[in-house]
Amino acid sequence: MTDEREQDLANLREMVRDFLGDRWSEQQIRDVMADGTGGDAAVWGRFAGDLGLASLPFPEEYGGAGAGWTEVGIVLEEAGRALFCSPYFASVVLGGAALLASGDERACARYLPGIADGSRRATLAAPEVAGYRPGDQPRVTATRMDGAWTLDGHVAQVVDGATAELVLVVAETGAGTALFAVTGEPARTPLTTLDLTRPLARLDFRDTPAELVGAEGAGAEILARVLDVAAIALAAEQAGGAARVVEMAVEYAKVRRQFGALIGSFQAVKHKCAEMLMLAEGARATARTALDALDRDDPEVPLLARITGVYCSDAFVRCATENIHVHGGIGYTWEHPAHLWFKRAQGSRLLLGDPASHLERIAELTEPSGLDELTTEAATA
Repeated sequence: MTDEREQDLANLREMVRDFLGDRWSEQQIRDVMADGTGGDAAVWGRFAGDLGLASLPFPEEYGGAGAGWTEVGIVLEEAGRALFCSPYFASVVLGGAALLASGDERACARYLPGIADGSRRATLAAPEVAGYRPGDQPRVTATRMDGAWTLDGHVAQVVDGATAELVLVVAETGAGTALFAVTGEPARTPLTTLDLTRPLARLDFRDTPAELVGAEGAGAEILARVLDVAAIALAAEQAGGAARVVEMAVEYAKVRRQFGALIGSFQAVKHKCAEMLMLAEGARATARTALDALDRDDPEVPLLARITGVYCSDAFVRCATENIHVHGGIGYTWEHPAHLWFKRAQGSRLLLGDPASHLERIAELTEPSGLDELTTEAATA
């Protein structure tokens, strides 16, 4: 990567951090948790439209900036650090990536400009996004009659499902799986979850009008691509969250006194903070490597997405947990912000599949090792 490119990314990071530092606060996070809207509309308008951050991954012909997923990762890392509540992940990553993966130029021209300027919130409704394995949940079915498509069924735990104007649904047709843009209005039921900073909703479809996006039968391929992109993007957000809780722990260790000394002088606390820093920096490096591979369309992206998902999920959860431990009793209270990042860490860990499901996918994607081959040969000899 050239020095000029690195400087551009550093400038982007500084811009996003400065913006969120000035316009986003802990009180706003708590307000979003209370009202369930998923974010502050005014702040989102500035963030997505005025700064152009929602346009980053999209081609210029669709109103985008023509940048890459690495830039999106920088934005998400800073959003995770600030616990910024917005439709960025659902709209830009899930919805935007699905439209791009569909290859449907007409649908992209119709929907992407609104996503790019922040005026249209989008999301993707598929059980796999909520972490379900294929077959664990009933699928939405699509029926075509007189040239028009309708959807029936439900999808639980749709990210920003209660507020998204554009809902893209993965549904089953007679020719296989396909992607649809819902043109009717599904029944939306907001859900009460552990992490109220990322609203989820159940969507019910009953003869709901929809239009086909991409080719009929191409839904599985589209979904696979979106899940790869989303896992890597989510990992960047988790890396930012991990970095922030490390900062919180270190800041507290420098001012809290116990037994006549700063707790930061205690060897046990030093070790905790050092281990947290190692995990957070590892998460950032892992996510950055996967984002770069995504921009290069590396054939190893599916494998890197799962490896990144495992490492960054674990790093964020462990750092958020240790942050509470460093803070002691005050860290367990509702008034202290430590629990906000802890709940986001736990919720993100289950989104798109828990580490166990990622490990299963890694096993499927990797070839047997030499030891396994020798064991097989010995068993058949």
